[in-house]
Amino acid sequence: MSESDTSYTYEGAGVSIAAGNALVKAIGPLVRATARPGADAELGGFGAFFDPKAAGFKDPLLVAANDGVGTKLKLAIDHDRHDTVGIDLVAMCVNDLIVQGAEPLFFLDYFATGALESGVAERVIAGIAEGCKQAGCALIGGETAEMPGMYAAGDYDLAGFCVGAVERGEQLTGEKIAPGHALLGLASSGVHSNGFSLVRRLAEDKGWKLDRPALFDAERLLVDHLMEPTRIYVSSLMPLIRDGLIDGLAHITGGGLLENIPRALPDGTRAKVHADRWPLPRLMAFLQAQGNIEPAELARTFNCGIGMVLMVAERHAETVTQRLTDAGETVFPIGEVEVGTRGCDVVGAAGLWSAQSDWSAEHDH
Repeated sequence: MSESDTSYTYEGAGVSIAAGNALVKAIGPLVRATARPGADAELGGFGAFFDPKAAGFKDPLLVAANDGVGTKLKLAIDHDRHDTVGIDLVAMCVNDLIVQGAEPLFFLDYFATGALESGVAERVIAGIAEGCKQAGCALIGGETAEMPGMYAAGDYDLAGFCVGAVERGEQLTGEKIAPGHALLGLASSGVHSNGFSLVRRLAEDKGWKLDRPALFDAERLLVDHLMEPTRIYVSSLMPLIRDGLIDGLAHITGGGLLENIPRALPDGTRAKVHADRWPLPRLMAFLQAQGNIEPAELARTFNCGIGMVLMVAERHAETVTQRLTDAGETVFPIGEVEVGTRGCDVVGAAGLWSAQSDWSAEHDH
């Protein structure tokens, strides 16, 4: 047969229909496990329906968020840690919805790779389903794209899209926040999903052995400390938001404490955060020491151990702290709201966060 008679197939071009079909079959049960009122969580149609009335809303405003996992994915790929990046993906989206007072309703994911590798996509999507379960939202659809030539062997990319709802008039706008409000910090579960380009640069330049126990924890591999999935704060915060006890929330992502806290504040108010009011986690201290990172840089790159910050009227601070502690959160009274230009100051004494002298990091929004 001459070359011109070659019968071309999609498979021959590098796209496996069979692998795609097998994936859909494998993830069906995972997806069904995320069903909730308003969504039946069946895959296979051209689109998915969601019924806000069945979810208990009368006059909802819809809120949408989308995000990725950043270069934490590269670490997952290089070290065969595919099982929890899906939780990170969901967390980055749903934690952004909750800060507006919205309950996450449904989630869609986008997974793209050069060639579907046996088991990898299933493991990633299993993590997404687990994150959705933790957040109480339904995984109602997604796209798995096999694109030969677009990605290096073994590489994949991940994006997530989440829609939430809040009853009209109950959204968190920050307008009730005033000088004197308390800032409460909820402990993070690790680096979450920000700052990994710096983490990976350090790993390369310092020759870290990621598959060995961490210097600060002989019980656990360094890579597992770094890959610890982002904490999802939805189930613990939602009841307090519904009870009107929280006036503002800041999800601490890219930009760290310094840049995220002011996003939740109204004009004329400024956050003051005291770095001595909670312990800097050992992982953060390790990153700081390895990179000789200045305190101000630490505060604008990493969450420094605080994954979510609440703005609460002083009279509610004790109740909120108690209820969140009962819900399994670790709560720290990290500061207060003051009069000033909208922004944030993180202050610490000499010796704190390895500083040579007293220090203050500032950000004007």
